[in-house]
Amino acid sequence: MELRELKLFLEVTNYNSFTKAAEHTYLSQSSLSKAIKKLEEELQLELFDRSTRHMQLTEAGKIVYKQSQKVFEVIEELKVQLDQFRDVATGEIKLGIPPLIGTLFFSEIARNFEERYPEVSLVLIERGAKVINQLVEEGTVDIAIVVLPEDESKFDITPFIQDNFVLFVHEDHRLAHKKSIKLRDLKDEKFIVFTEDFALHDYIIHVCEAAGFTPNIALKSSQWDVMIEVVASQLGVTILPNSIYNKQTNKNVKIIPIEEPELFWRLGVITKKNAHKPLALRELLNLLPTLKFSALQKFKEK
Repeated sequence: MELRELKLFLEVTNYNSFTKAAEHTYLSQSSLSKAIKKLEEELQLELFDRSTRHMQLTEAGKIVYKQSQKVFEVIEELKVQLDQFRDVATGEIKLGIPPLIGTLFFSEIARNFEERYPEVSLVLIERGAKVINQLVEEGTVDIAIVVLPEDESKFDITPFIQDNFVLFVHEDHRLAHKKSIKLRDLKDEKFIVFTEDFALHDYIIHVCEAAGFTPNIALKSSQWDVMIEVVASQLGVTILPNSIYNKQTNKNVKIIPIEEPELFWRLGVITKKNAHKPLALRELLNLLPTLKFSALQKFKEK
């Protein structure tokens, strides 16, 4: 049994797809399948139930998955301790960011960090917040920027940025002339929201229900720019952080402040609770609170 085979097995399981895992590992799907098959032959056990439509681990597969995670945690811990022994900022940091946050902030984070620590590779892992949280907890991702609140029993949390949510509408929408709106004014609207693996999906539903109505969801998407284009087609409205307005280019879209209740987009930086932090990761944690982001500054100037 080779570590490479166990690593590929973890990739397939984490992505829940041979195709996606093959893309991520830069292998052909055929090569990846052969590696997993070889591992199964060595163990004399099937790790995946191939009789179902959706890929599932067998009971043996669950055991191998859990123990393989422990193996790589030990290896990663060895790397961390050696990095600390050397006390140099080198290596690779996996930074998890949901797409909306990445659009606004990743390029400036990467540029500033690379200027200070050119020997460190900053790798972007862009997934929905719920998935990102799981990857941090598992140790697959070193650090993430997510929507707060978060579970303090699982993560070390540092507040990062706060912004306001606003309503995005077409310029001909019935509310477009308003200087501000109350959330309950939207009870008859069709909503464009993120998909379920994004924290903002649950958040929008929660705040609407707190305002006295269940939102009528017309479309779900994992891409903020698609959501805005749907709004521009007059098929619904969406609620997003006001800083995203400077990133979109559709002149038919307007934003309206939400005054009751005022909704805040609070972001935080999370790392795995009580995990060892190599020097490079500690330096990134120290850098993040000092950065000034043009996306927020441009909105204030508007």
